Amino acid sequence: MVRFVSLSSGSNGNCYYIGNERCAFLIDAGIGPRTIKKRLASHDLSLGSVRFVLVTHEHIDHIKSVGMLAEKMKLPVYATRKLHSVLAYHFCTRGRLSGCIRHTALGEWSEVDDIKFTPFAVLHDAAETVGYHIEIDGVRFTFATDVGDITPELVKYASLANVLILESNYDEQMLANGSYTAHLKARISSGNGHLSNSKAAGLVRQVYSRQMKALFLCHLSENNNTPVLALNSIESALESVGALPGRDIIVEPLPRRTSSHVYTF
Repeated sequence: MVRFVSLSSGSNGNCYYIGNERCAFLIDAGIGPRTIKKRLASHDLSLGSVRFVLVTHEHIDHIKSVGMLAEKMKLPVYATRKLHSVLAYHFCTRGRLSGCIRHTALGEWSEVDDIKFTPFAVLHDAAETVGYHIEIDGVRFTFATDVGDITPELVKYASLANVLILESNYDEQMLANGSYTAHLKARISSGNGHLSNSKAAGLVRQVYSRQMKALFLCHLSENNNTPVLALNSIESALESVGALPGRDIIVEPLPRRTSSHVYTF
């Protein structure tokens, strides 16, 4: 049995747990270690079962605690060589990853305790940003957050997923009419910023198949989106390709400031 839980999802911090009875890992660690430990414990899960951390990119809402987890728990930190070169100088991780650095390569598999994962490039305004395709106990996860636009690589790996964790950051009308500066609005919608509800829905229409059993919407904006808007957009996309949410597929927006339910596969 594979368990998935989002511990936090949004610009306030991102951290996701995937594990089975033998071991577990985190994708990003953008919230404090005590918060991670407390939220896992609320689901009868242990931080002690976590064997490693996968890093998507160097923005602080994704790596705030990566250095602390490596330093205090000696958790291996997996990232591409380019990303590790940035982490070596980032104030959250500088001097704290000694002995814990593990390199991955785009499109190449790594394996830890029968958990296989491969990073793939996504568009975002960081030194290098990756999504992950993961296989654990026969369940295939594809994880893509902080995604500026749809690319062939994203389509490829999303098409393989049994469980897709996908950014649905903003509603285009809310962003356009909101209080953000013109510069920030342009950054978010630039194609190297974040993924809108409509683009996320467009991807879902492209990649959905009956093998996809769950779709979780991550990194929702607090100011430019609502869970209802994101959910409605994705549910409409699924219905347009003949899938009935709740019957054929689980669809859930992930909470920003609390943990989600534990989902088992």
